[in-house]
Amino acid sequence: MSMQWGIRKKLIIFLMLVTVLPFGSSIAITYYQTTTSLNERFVSTNHDLIVKGEEELTVYLEDVAQMSSVLYRYTPFMNVMRDGLSENLNNKQEEVRRALAYLFNTRPEIEQMHLYIDIGKDSYTNYHSRISGRGKYESILSHPYYSKLTRYDGFSLIEPPHEMYSYNNISVIPNSEKKNVLSFHNILRDVPSDKMLGFLSIDINLSKISAIAGRLFTKNMEDLYIMDENGAIIYSSNETMIGKENKEKWFEFVKKEPVPSKSTEWKDQQFNGVIVYDKFSAPYKNWYIVKRIPYRVLYQSARETALINIVIGIVTLVFVFIATMFVSFKITAPIKVLIDNMKKVEQGVFEADFDSLGNDEMGMLGRHFKLMIAKINDLIEREYKLAIENKESQLRVLRSQINPHFLYNALQSIGTLALKSKAAPVDSLLTSLSKIMRYSMDMKEDIVPVHSEVMHVKAYLLLQKQRFDEQFEFDLTISKEVQEIHIPKMILQPIVENSFKHGFDQQIDNASIQIDGQLQEDGMVCITVRDNGIGVSGQQLERIRQELLNGELRESEQRETIGLKNIYDRLQIYYNNQAHMSIHSIEGCGFTVTVQFPKAIQKEVEHS
Repeated sequence: MSMQWGIRKKLIIFLMLVTVLPFGSSIAITYYQTTTSLNERFVSTNHDLIVKGEEELTVYLEDVAQMSSVLYRYTPFMNVMRDGLSENLNNKQEEVRRALAYLFNTRPEIEQMHLYIDIGKDSYTNYHSRISGRGKYESILSHPYYSKLTRYDGFSLIEPPHEMYSYNNISVIPNSEKKNVLSFHNILRDVPSDKMLGFLSIDINLSKISAIAGRLFTKNMEDLYIMDENGAIIYSSNETMIGKENKEKWFEFVKKEPVPSKSTEWKDQQFNGVIVYDKFSAPYKNWYIVKRIPYRVLYQSARETALINIVIGIVTLVFVFIATMFVSFKITAPIKVLIDNMKKVEQGVFEADFDSLGNDEMGMLGRHFKLMIAKINDLIEREYKLAIENKESQLRVLRSQINPHFLYNALQSIGTLALKSKAAPVDSLLTSLSKIMRYSMDMKEDIVPVHSEVMHVKAYLLLQKQRFDEQFEFDLTISKEVQEIHIPKMILQPIVENSFKHGFDQQIDNASIQIDGQLQEDGMVCITVRDNGIGVSGQQLERIRQELLNGELRESEQRETIGLKNIYDRLQIYYNNQAHMSIHSIEGCGFTVTVQFPKAIQKEVEHS
């Protein structure tokens, strides 16, 4: 009981240290650092944003202001401006209409255009692609911007947003269509002289400016203003302010502040937050672009982050506390694991199905239990190897009963006698038999190159071919890259011998055996032995597979399968269970054995 309470106390203390303290500290530090650094990040990011917006707006406004320059390259129109319409009225009036229609169609945001020709004081408008008739504009200088242009060194002036009006009262504009427009008033001069030829006014809606400005702020959260040098609001996120003069105190403060400061904090009854601003460059160098963000929006992310951290902390705390209490009441689980493993050992399964039971007393007991199982397995493996060694010793004794040197010398003497008797085929057969005997009785090497194993099989097949003459053929196709790979000795010959024992059933008639060896793309060596013998039925094939791969051989089936079983078991030992053997057969259509194993032997069994 004391151990249970000890572990429980340790888990509760661990909970306090790794959950409450880190999360609490993280929440406090994160909120503090976020609120203190957010201003700097906001100012830097948003100042860069409005500078890019200011550059885009400047390019757009300059493009519209420069539209009148296109007319200077149109010679027929400029001739009309220089000579007036008094002569050849129809043709010259058509040139005027063509120029106005061309300019009107260059930009979709153009609402109205007005052209004044000083010679003859003629006036034309183009409203929504409808070009007006010819009108006289005697009091042209009563228009304030035309009057300013006559005294202005430049070519263009911008009239702040205003309700669209009819120039010279010759455009018919319904009251419902009198929307806010920005007017570009241009003076046309007889370049290179300063002689005035007339005026061209272009009224554009605010759609393009709104689209550019709309990318610079978050609607319903931030404010954006664009003012000209007189404080007239060219654009505002509050559309009701467009066209009015900005008399707010914060704007007066911004105009007095040096531009490099970029931002200021502002607090009054109308607004509490941060103001980021920039001054336009030429040709609109006295214009301002200002972005305002309230503190409630600025610190919203910091508050959300703190809230999320608090929620995560509470959920984690509850989860860890429940898990801790659960584990403390289930402390007997390691004991149950040990009991289950002990029952497996009683049944002869010497393996543990757990990694660790912890670092306390139960963990120590689990480690000693696993060491005990490992020791038992080691003893069993030694006994198993000793039994194998005893069997191999018995095999060596049996092999040594026939003196190999005596056998080789006897075969050589018989071969010499056969040659003297002019019986060369007999000598050839004796040579093949001698090779087979020498290869089989060589105890020095258990691992041999594939080409040695192939030569042994070839000698065996030559003897069989001599027995059956023209009734038997064989083909050995081993790729060059496989020839030098080392494999366990006596792997192929038992498979080939199996074909003669069972496949041909002593009835040799156009029999054949084909042996193929190649290296697969995955690095595995694949060797296939295929005969055209009588094969086996599907039921027999399945039984052989089961006995070969899964179980002990029954005495009635040892004669058929023991050779394949022996080869399969040896391959698994040498290749650390990475080798494969598959068998295929169709009754009456032959028998195929395929072995696959890695290119390199991974576990070599030592033989003394």
